[in-house]
Amino acid sequence: MRKKKAFITGAASGIGRATAFRFAAEGYDLFLNDINEGGLNEVFGQLPAGNHLRFAGSYADQKLITRCSELMRKEWDFLDVLVNCAGVYEQTHSVNTPLNDWHKVFDIMVNGAILTTAMASAAMIEGGSIIHITSIHGTRAESGSSSYAAAKSAVNQYCRSAALELADRNIRVNAIAPGYVNTAMSVINGENELESPLFLEKYVKTGQLPMRRAAEPAEIAGVALFLAGNDASYITGQVITVDGGLTITF
Repeated sequence: MRKKKAFITGAASGIGRATAFRFAAEGYDLFLNDINEGGLNEVFGQLPAGNHLRFAGSYADQKLITRCSELMRKEWDFLDVLVNCAGVYEQTHSVNTPLNDWHKVFDIMVNGAILTTAMASAAMIEGGSIIHITSIHGTRAESGSSSYAAAKSAVNQYCRSAALELADRNIRVNAIAPGYVNTAMSVINGENELESPLFLEKYVKTGQLPMRRAAEPAEIAGVALFLAGNDASYITGQVITVDGGLTITF
């Protein structure tokens, strides 16, 4: 029985790190990518034995993706799964942020999704599963987050389009939209929003977030593993919200 193989971006920390360890525990060979080379090497060094690969750099860089593709073709015969966990957040004002600055966040995440999807789908020869980690920001609005939200919304819609266009090759394309997750991205301007008085009062004490806590990265990784597997064989073009019930409330 051949070992399944997965390409994971953003693997040095947070959801990507948890996803790498979860898939490795399930017996996958992994190709890990992250712009943080030190963190990437640390995660790579903790993987169980296997035919694992790594390449540091930005997933939104065409040259980087080309080099990853070349290495993959050299070392592997196929790819089963892409889990695109990479992301970037910078505060942007809808009208007061210079256009180039506003586009920085948007272009990184949208271009990265397109490039990794193209690379992964070309390497999938027996069908496969493509999973992009987006956010509830793709359907919600928050002051100072217009570029980030627009990017997540665009990736959600891109997943739907790719699901249509790749279905005849038995490649499924889905997104996972987390709410609050206990990762380094929760630290904004030096403050961990999950420990702020506002979060504790609004979401924990009053229960506007029904589960009264943020998710742990492993809880998102578990959903990715489900979408990658046979139990999700009839799921494509979907955005799976994993937010502890946050978006069902007023």
